[in-house]
Amino acid sequence: MKTKGIILAGGTGTRLYPITLGVSKQLLPIFDKPMIFYPLSVLMLAGIREIAIITTPQDQPQFQRLLGDGRQFGIEITWVEQPAPEGLAQAYVLCEDFLDGAPSAMILGDNLFFGHGLPELLKSAIQRQRGGTIFAYRVADPERYGVVRFEGNRATGLVEKPQVAPSRYAVTGLYFLDGDAPARARNIRPSARGELEITELLETYLAEDALDVQIMGRGFAWLDTGAHASLLDAGNFVRTLTERQGLQTGCPEEIAWQQGWIDDAQLAERIRLFSRTAYGDYLRQLLE
Repeated sequence: MKTKGIILAGGTGTRLYPITLGVSKQLLPIFDKPMIFYPLSVLMLAGIREIAIITTPQDQPQFQRLLGDGRQFGIEITWVEQPAPEGLAQAYVLCEDFLDGAPSAMILGDNLFFGHGLPELLKSAIQRQRGGTIFAYRVADPERYGVVRFEGNRATGLVEKPQVAPSRYAVTGLYFLDGDAPARARNIRPSARGELEITELLETYLAEDALDVQIMGRGFAWLDTGAHASLLDAGNFVRTLTERQGLQTGCPEEIAWQQGWIDDAQLAERIRLFSRTAYGDYLRQLLE
């Protein structure tokens, strides 16, 4: 079965108050594009065309105004409501009907990934038919994240926001899991904070030696934009790449056109929409 995608774009964004009192975190700008364009582009780079986007009921109309049904990107978007934020693993329960037994790639709506060879890395994870694949990234402040415990080169455990971290490798917000994920998520008991923890779900795979932990090396960048400083850092990072290289990061129109999911005429429609922006100029250069 083909892998389907999930973007978790719900939650209340309380760490970004007062910015997010009036707008969803995942609709905030990262330099010249809405935040959700970046995780959406990651799934598209993996070749995934069926994508469920999880939002709060009150924010969903704004997301739908931005993305519609996805046809402008040659993809199919299914909208799923999250009535209350009850943990990352809740996403698999909410998307059980959408997945219908298919394997999935779930990405958090506030995560940005960049690096040469990223599409190949993603597609290699998709080829793993059973079990799951997650990606670990070295960070200076592992106590803020879920952290991988290693014995030698083998991952032996996952610890959520440890006071004393067993390693400096944080689990990024990108998870490739097989079709068993919804059933496993249903069997998880809520944690002390009343949430279905993603680390507990992943540990069910790890206990069966069915979880592959891939380390993202120096050639990759992973940014979590859930705090004010990291939001600014992400914008500056994208601006630097764009202005230094003249290349876009997180551009779904470009990915769709290069994959052959949309044709020149469909790309030209997007160019007309953005005709007064540098983003539109960039898309125009693709055709020229």
